[in-house]
Amino acid sequence: MQSFRSRLLLWALKNRQQKKIVDENFDVQGFRDEIDKAVGSMKLPKSVNTENVDINGMNGQWITPENPIPGKILLYIHGGGFISGSIVTHRMHVAKFAKGSGLKCLLFDYRLAPEHPFPAAPEDCLKAYRWLLENGYKADDIVVGGESAGATLTLSLLHLVKRENLPLPKAAFVISPVTDLRCLAESFTYNAKNDIAPMNSWKVWTEMYIADSDPTDPILSPQFGDFDGFPPLYICVGSHEIHLDDCRNLAEKAHDAGVNITFTVWDNMVHAFPIMSPLFPEAKQALAEICEFARKALS
Repeated sequence: MQSFRSRLLLWALKNRQQKKIVDENFDVQGFRDEIDKAVGSMKLPKSVNTENVDINGMNGQWITPENPIPGKILLYIHGGGFISGSIVTHRMHVAKFAKGSGLKCLLFDYRLAPEHPFPAAPEDCLKAYRWLLENGYKADDIVVGGESAGATLTLSLLHLVKRENLPLPKAAFVISPVTDLRCLAESFTYNAKNDIAPMNSWKVWTEMYIADSDPTDPILSPQFGDFDGFPPLYICVGSHEIHLDDCRNLAEKAHDAGVNITFTVWDNMVHAFPIMSPLFPEAKQALAEICEFARKALS
């Protein structure tokens, strides 16, 4: 049964977000500034330390819990619809994964659309992964994960790593990815009013990211890739999400390719709900399960 706290909070979020309609006049920079203003002053837990790092010219930040598991890394790829998000907006979320998993986490600023459309973002994700390998971390000591657009990019990264004949990470988790950027899955229609994504954002934002590229490119839309040899994969999605069918379709394809899949669908939950932890019980439980998956994968 859905908790009263989540029912109340998610109703308020849906009521606010449904009033927003994203169209061709969408102000990308204004949206980014609004998010930065809302989260920029949020403080991290005292038990988590941060350290800025240069990733071959790209801004990065280590987010480290107390007594981290030695030598083990979570490479976290932030969400934001491919057009927003940064270290500033997501470090407090990544701190939750660091504390919950006991893993030292690397967060980084990849290039954003529309200024930098595909393939800029996945190229930057590959740069961050290569940087870890070049700095002495073994692929078997790395878990990759992300939420929303960051979940999509996590899958894109796995396809890129495989294409480049690099060693794949030990495991990966994805929270609410869009896996076919044509946005043709039926859940984009039947869950449009159940989810918290602003109306039509999935079309406008993804088109900014796709630009002139082929949307069926597996690096762009991971559902179309070859999953043979992929590491264990944890997929988390809510039953009220526009991305529900995309997650189902990807889980089925990966499973058919022999991938060790953990696929969880949470009743009445919305887009990327685990990062809302600790605001309601379902988010706390989902976050804890994802952290346990990452920790066990590297144990």
